Amino acid sequence: MLGLAGCASGQPGPAATRPPEKVICLTGFGITGQDSFAYLAVEKGFFLDAGLQVQIRPGGGTGTNLKLLQSGQADFAVVDLTGALLERGRGSYRDFRVFAAIYQRSVSCIMALASRGITLPRDLEGKTVGYTEGGVNKTLFPTYARLAGINEASIRWVNLPPPQLRPTLLAGTLDAITEIVIGRPAVEAAAGQPVTVLPYSNYLGDLYGNVLATTLTTAMGNPGIVKRFRDAMLKGLAYAIAHPDEAGQILAKHQPTYKAAAAAAEVRAAEPYVRSGVTIGNLDEKRVMQSISLLQGAGAIPDTGLRPADVVSLELVP
Repeated sequence: MLGLAGCASGQPGPAATRPPEKVICLTGFGITGQDSFAYLAVEKGFFLDAGLQVQIRPGGGTGTNLKLLQSGQADFAVVDLTGALLERGRGSYRDFRVFAAIYQRSVSCIMALASRGITLPRDLEGKTVGYTEGGVNKTLFPTYARLAGINEASIRWVNLPPPQLRPTLLAGTLDAITEIVIGRPAVEAAAGQPVTVLPYSNYLGDLYGNVLATTLTTAMGNPGIVKRFRDAMLKGLAYAIAHPDEAGQILAKHQPTYKAAAAAAEVRAAEPYVRSGVTIGNLDEKRVMQSISLLQGAGAIPDTGLRPADVVSLELVP
């Protein structure tokens, strides 16, 4: 799919002589307002300017996305860095590398309608919580539960596809769902009532959130195309948080059932997670090592000598 032969330099030629290279990119988890920047990069021609024709497809969570990358069904994917560390630390997936951050802090959380009376982590005990297999929120929950003092065994989990989680919560079938903190505006607008958000970051420290990933083969064999994709995607991200209303309208154009105002609200909520006093997209090696140490200390992954370079292509980080 990547057309590796003959383009190792990664430099796009004139449009008249070199057609754009076709690639597939997976969103992190379904299609929500936070994905506006990817569609914006398509609409604004940022990818075409980089010599790429990008097809955006809904992802199924970190584990699923890494599986699709490894099997050659996608070229790039949004994954949660903590989830990627968990998968790599457990030996589930090795053929991937991360090369840029979307969120400088974790956005993973459990979300419930205020009417359910869930205000503290321990209130989840005995409740029914929806999740999607392969998503980092479920993978990371045992670690969060131990630190937050939750009896995880008392929780009833219901596995649902990403598009069904929010509607099922709103229908009252579930007590809570795995979500992202920046999804709050859209859920509250749809529910017509406040929601309770239980962020994992309250107990799991300074973890990164969503990041961009590709295969190890591509990162090592064709770094030029990774850099072109990275720069176009981050240009879309920067433009989106500077123009949230426009970003929301573009998302709604591609996802007609998603309201533009709700998408724009999510983009606004995402800004502090994207901008954190560093270059947009930056990944710090020391912070990644701190995340590895935290997960090892919590017993989430074994101490097998995992290093940042085993997961992050540091030479490709902006």
